[in-house]
Amino acid sequence: MTAPPRAAWWFVSPALIAIVVFFVVPVLAALALSFTDFDLYGVADLGNVRFIGLANYRRLVETPLFFTALGNTAFFVVAGAPLSIAVSLGTALLLHARLARARGAFRTALFAPVVTTVVAVAVIWRYIFHTRYGFLNYVLGWFGIHAIDWLGDPRWSMPAMIVFAVWKNFGYNMIIFVAGLQAIPDDRYEAARLDGATRIQEFRFITLPALAPTMLLVTILTMVGYCQLFAEPYVMTRGGPAQSTTSVLYFMFEEGFKWWNLGFASAVAFVLFAIMLAGTLLQLALARRWSRP
Repeated sequence: MTAPPRAAWWFVSPALIAIVVFFVVPVLAALALSFTDFDLYGVADLGNVRFIGLANYRRLVETPLFFTALGNTAFFVVAGAPLSIAVSLGTALLLHARLARARGAFRTALFAPVVTTVVAVAVIWRYIFHTRYGFLNYVLGWFGIHAIDWLGDPRWSMPAMIVFAVWKNFGYNMIIFVAGLQAIPDDRYEAARLDGATRIQEFRFITLPALAPTMLLVTILTMVGYCQLFAEPYVMTRGGPAQSTTSVLYFMFEEGFKWWNLGFASAVAFVLFAIMLAGTLLQLALARRWSRP
């Protein structure tokens, strides 16, 4: 027996109210702020707030630091997202192998960095990247490679952020890939082995096509997550050196909560949202095109 429509709305109303109050209203308020000059004086007295239209967005286009942050974020996404997906998929394949023992313990250990506080692990990684006493430079010394100033050299600061972010976040995608691998029927692999297929051929013609929906989901989640780079540079480098790790989100944070240009910071937030939305729609369009026979 199906419940009446009115009863169904009563059941979902608490969740809908929470979404409206804590998501829809703040988003609309931030959108309204992006068209104003809301700043520290506006916090003290709303009468000081003026509607300035698209002035914040024009100012954004004229700010060189924004394009620097946008370039840093794009490099972080382009280099970090594929690496994170590759590590996640490789780890999931190893855990899914029939010869793997104690899978639960390995999954727990590999997933642990995801649920660990960024600040706590960032302190450890700062010591790993330390120029004189860091473990990474100690290992490089075995091969005769001179010490690298990972967090103090603009050439190496962003690659260091990528390594740290991949280690911190790959476990989440790994769990998704493991679920996708478990959904692939074993009879496909058995039929391929009877036909003499190699492991590489099984992976290319069975595993990858079957994981296409999972890969799309993981790619979108990773791209969106990496576009929101903030915690890593905030904790480890404060956007330096020479603004080489300043991301769009870190730039927005400084404008909004360091200089109290909240209207301008809101404009940055919605530009970043537009970029992420465009990237997501592009991936969906490409996925539909590739899935056509």
